Amino acid sequence: MKTLFWSAILLQLFKTCWSQFPRPCANSEGLRTKECCPVWSGDGSPCGALSGRGFCADVLVSDEPNGPQYPHSGIDDRERWPLAFFNRTCRCAGNYGGFNCGECKFGYWGSNCAEYRESVRRNIMTMSTTEQQKFISYLNLAKNTINPDYVISTGTRAEMGENGESPMFSDINTYDLFVWIHYYVSRDTFLGGPGNVWRDIDFAHESAAFLPWHRVYLLHWEHEIRKITGDFNFTIPYWDWRDAQSCEVCTDNLMGGRNALNPNLISPASVFSSVEEEYNNQEALCNATAEGPLLRNPGNHDPNRVPRIPSTADVEFTINLPEYETGPMDRFANNSFRNVLEGFASPETGMAVQGQSTMHNALHVFMNGSMSSVQGSANDPIFLLHHAFIDSIFERWLRTHQPPRSIYPRANAPIGHNDGYYMVPFLPLYRNGDYLLSNKVLGYEYAYLLDPGQRFVQEFLTPYLEQAMQIWQWLLGAGILGAFIAALLAAVIVFARRKWRRNQKRKRAPSFGERQPLLQSSSEEGSSSYQTTL
Repeated sequence: MKTLFWSAILLQLFKTCWSQFPRPCANSEGLRTKECCPVWSGDGSPCGALSGRGFCADVLVSDEPNGPQYPHSGIDDRERWPLAFFNRTCRCAGNYGGFNCGECKFGYWGSNCAEYRESVRRNIMTMSTTEQQKFISYLNLAKNTINPDYVISTGTRAEMGENGESPMFSDINTYDLFVWIHYYVSRDTFLGGPGNVWRDIDFAHESAAFLPWHRVYLLHWEHEIRKITGDFNFTIPYWDWRDAQSCEVCTDNLMGGRNALNPNLISPASVFSSVEEEYNNQEALCNATAEGPLLRNPGNHDPNRVPRIPSTADVEFTINLPEYETGPMDRFANNSFRNVLEGFASPETGMAVQGQSTMHNALHVFMNGSMSSVQGSANDPIFLLHHAFIDSIFERWLRTHQPPRSIYPRANAPIGHNDGYYMVPFLPLYRNGDYLLSNKVLGYEYAYLLDPGQRFVQEFLTPYLEQAMQIWQWLLGAGILGAFIAALLAAVIVFARRKWRRNQKRKRAPSFGERQPLLQSSSEEGSSSYQTTL
């Protein structure tokens, strides 16, 4: 494991970070020059070159052959990403990252990106009510905040003109930015003309890049939430759905309950009832126009396709599969850890199955709504909770088998999935194979994978303390009141005891009187009197 860790560190040395089309590059000049090397405001130079943060460099894409699943060439902007748009981008040094090398790569903090920090993703079901509500409010804020750094393309590169004279980019809120990214990576290829599309293509699903791509996707989500909220301790929670009998997070306090009047909609008591889908199924590039309300009807799906939510036994079988990818490296692969976890193969035999959805896919189908469509699934906030748990299973497999980088397929995987292929549509760039590494390297951990002591702190003690922090004023007031009452009772007891002692002394006075004649008789004998005032 130590070898894997340091190998990952070396692989990350000249890696860049963050997301879609950077705003400074989304213009005619950027499209004409095919260069996206924005100035870093810290020193006024492209990519922060004067400060040694990075430099503008040519993009070198892999020429390894792809699998036979996609027979076309030169008709999709995502082929040989990102060359249809840019052939020069920032290459950041050390721990620096961002589209202009002005930020830090995953897991690092500080002005010089020298501080490593590990954040913990927690089970949403064990978080305090306050923490749950904070997560929901952050998602709502993201839905209502235009992203200041990134825009989306609303047309193909060809539609923007040979020299970029007609740039087609649009502002978008942070929540929908990630809905759009997931749509864009999985959309069909447009072959020209109504209904003329190639459907057997997906740059983030049905092959080797499924797990690394979604790992980077979630890291971006966290980073953007941290930026718009200023809460740099934020992490995406997970939902541990093993052996669940229903959608435990489908309540108005969490991801939204069922609408009593229309079971396909979200309860109006939930903030997510107003979420509208931002994708489409037309044979044209989505422009993020809202198309209708979020749909979800958990459990009312085809039971023949998904008989049940995956079990603990299913997860354990999947983790014990030793091979990451096998055979054709697509949804027909047998005994492939990736294919079983993604849900195209049985978690009981490891063999590919048709007409059924297992593991990851099973949860999407079980939700029976927006989550059940690949291109629109990221509209549902449950998507984040679900994929965080899938990522934790990926992490368990990495820790169990400690695979070398060489096990990731270098060639002949479906287009977009080879080791050296840059992940679509992130800019700057990430190679698929670079993320076959432990989440420890990327600066995060899962609460249920911690050792028992740390887990107790994260899942039990921390929520208790967070709840106490929310009611500390009440506790302080109760403490002060309690102290006052205790002091008052003590004063009453002291006063009563003193009074009792005085009464006791008065009761003793007659007995002293009976002894006085004896003392007086002694005085008659010439002794000094012993009588004193009581």
